[in-house]
Amino acid sequence: MSEGEVFHEKQRLELCAIHALNNVLQERVFTKDTADDICKRLAPQCVVNPHRSMLGTGNYDVNVIMAALQSRGMAAVWWDKRRSVQCLCVEKVQGFILNVPSRVSLGIVSLPLRRRHWLAVRQVNGPYYNLDSKLKSPVCIGGEAELRNFLSEQLSQDVSEMLLVVQREVEEDGTWLNSDDPRK
Repeated sequence: MSEGEVFHEKQRLELCAIHALNNVLQERVFTKDTADDICKRLAPQCVVNPHRSMLGTGNYDVNVIMAALQSRGMAAVWWDKRRSVQCLCVEKVQGFILNVPSRVSLGIVSLPLRRRHWLAVRQVNGPYYNLDSKLKSPVCIGGEAELRNFLSEQLSQDVSEMLLVVQREVEEDGTWLNSDDPRK
């Protein structure tokens, strides 16, 4: 990856959790094999693993994402969407992984179904980018104000959720949240 280039892994199978992890880390760290190994560690006695698709095509759950980040000395903080994103101390957050509803399509045909999809958002060389693996290329969101608007819009959907990707010490000391937030 050259200076100024944004790493962007594109969607394959049901591997959006892996793509979101790699996109938020800005390098190819995790593969289907590493995610499957995490699943086995999380549920070693299970014949059918509850942390991924029965078909073996991916569809990894939040536990896999959290364990993957922990293996890198990082943490995933579940964002309470009753809070305003104005409470975020964005300079302490390395990136965001969102779980949003997504349309299902077969080729060019869009089906009337919606599934859950993981996507990453991260600052790279100044601006923030939407690094959704379903996009053809990264989409520049802009600065901090535009980021907060984007996150608010995404979280306004009933079933959307957000994880903050932070260093472990940031999780431990709670500095991902502005200190003037009375609900801290």
